[in-house]
Amino acid sequence: MKVLLTSILFCVYFFVNVDSFTPAALSSHFSTSIKSTSTDESATQMKEEKNNELLPLFEDFSSFLQKKQKEIIADIENIDSEKFSNDRWGMFEEDCDPSLKSGGITRVIQGGKVVEKGACSLTLLRGGKLTAERAASIQGRQGKDAISVKEGDEYYAAALSMVLHTRSPLVPTFRSDVRVFMVKPSEGDMVAWFGGGSDLTPYYLFDEDIVSFHQKLKALCDEYKDDDECNMVDYHEMKELCDEYFYLPARDEHRGVGGMFFDDMPATAKTMQFVQAVTDNWMPSWFPIVDKRNDLEFTEQQRQWQLLRRGRYLEFNLLYDRGVKFGLANKNPRVEGVMVSAPPLIAWEYNHKIEEGSEEDRLMKILKKPIDWV
Repeated sequence: MKVLLTSILFCVYFFVNVDSFTPAALSSHFSTSIKSTSTDESATQMKEEKNNELLPLFEDFSSFLQKKQKEIIADIENIDSEKFSNDRWGMFEEDCDPSLKSGGITRVIQGGKVVEKGACSLTLLRGGKLTAERAASIQGRQGKDAISVKEGDEYYAAALSMVLHTRSPLVPTFRSDVRVFMVKPSEGDMVAWFGGGSDLTPYYLFDEDIVSFHQKLKALCDEYKDDDECNMVDYHEMKELCDEYFYLPARDEHRGVGGMFFDDMPATAKTMQFVQAVTDNWMPSWFPIVDKRNDLEFTEQQRQWQLLRRGRYLEFNLLYDRGVKFGLANKNPRVEGVMVSAPPLIAWEYNHKIEEGSEEDRLMKILKKPIDWV
């Protein structure tokens, strides 16, 4: 994976800096202006070809996400007692300015018998301008050092994110997202990458549920890992990345039992197929757990433990989550949309102690030291 990342970075560095080799700069190497002009024209053509490849991919992925959001909403409403609200903004609003090219649809369910609060949010941004904070967050990330990104550069983004906070403490919270991000630097070629994943945050452990969830993820990754374009696809590496990302250093504990997490995956038609397959796997990996556990009785003590663990969930979102920080970095952020993943109810209890050998203690031992489930 490190070798691939190094190769990708070299290619990106080359393409970003092609335009800096102007005829004047090359005069000491070429004796005629014909070669310089040819080089410049070739670089321009390569840039146009790169952009022409990526923008159709962006639109294809955007269409897929819109379709998938509708399917997910229908599936959840089919098993729950409540319906999702429908908050549209930008290009998706009724009677909106037809020139708008960006917008989103935030669907939220509250008070359901299965999902106490959940959200499935679609965001499409075309031709946005990077703020200084957003440019810095991209420039400083692993794999982006060779990209000359700065404030004012144009970007495109398409994302579908979901979080389902369950009413029963015996059913884990489910979080998932997929996204594509493209940046058109003022100098150089457009660059693009995919990211996403899914994970579980249980409050009580049913080992067979967690194992089955991870087995589905591994089977999905195994279908793509031998493909040359998808050689970043490795379940064990993605599981490790998930454990590393959803970690609260101040508490020295992980948020849940993990799943898969990936980012900086080069955007190609083949990697898009993988990301779409990840999205298609969301409901089939979580619904079987709901079927087995949602109707089981639970105690008030178990409910209180769920609320305490939700407090940790919110701590992570506010202190460490990259998506929340990115969303709030805008000058006029849609705060409700950014914070929609917050649990409906939480609890903090000073110096809370758990009984040694209890089910709560067993969970905490795994959150302190993640294990391999498959």
